[in-house]
Amino acid sequence: MYEGKFPHKRYKLTFEFLEKHISKESLILDLGIVNPFTEVMTNAGFKVSNTLGEDLDTNTAAIENSNADVVTAFEIFEHLLSPLTVLKSIKADKLVASIPLRLWFSPAYRSKTDTWDRHFHEFEDWQFDWLLEKAGWEIKDSKKWTNPTKKIGVRPILRWFTPRYYIVYAERIKK
Repeated sequence: MYEGKFPHKRYKLTFEFLEKHISKESLILDLGIVNPFTEVMTNAGFKVSNTLGEDLDTNTAAIENSNADVVTAFEIFEHLLSPLTVLKSIKADKLVASIPLRLWFSPAYRSKTDTWDRHFHEFEDWQFDWLLEKAGWEIKDSKKWTNPTKKIGVRPILRWFTPRYYIVYAERIKK
């Protein structure tokens, strides 16, 4: 149905995963500012609002005051110093989150020009799972995928076989 409408492989796979687990009737709070994937979700009929660019490490008010049924966080947690604080502040019972996985053959991403666009964490899947569990979430489904490039070299070849992205659907553990 959406073939050819996604600018990136990861958008297509993220959308398919989201659509598998989340009803279009749900209210979604997407962590981070409005972005191209926000448009993909809203154009497909999802009801999405975003945080406004506040520093979520120090200000979780937008999350705590949200009445969303679902929180999405697509490539957000690696930018936070304290993702545990953010995960614990979520009031919604459902979470869909993706992260770039740590690659043994490549250092963490660090922009030299943008102080926000840096990765403080690049998780292995088990580390992210543990973080979610510690924050009170139970993973119900997950998926990994590769991110091949059309460049020449050892690293580009490894990207054809080594998963780069990890996405999870989790539900709040009832106490």
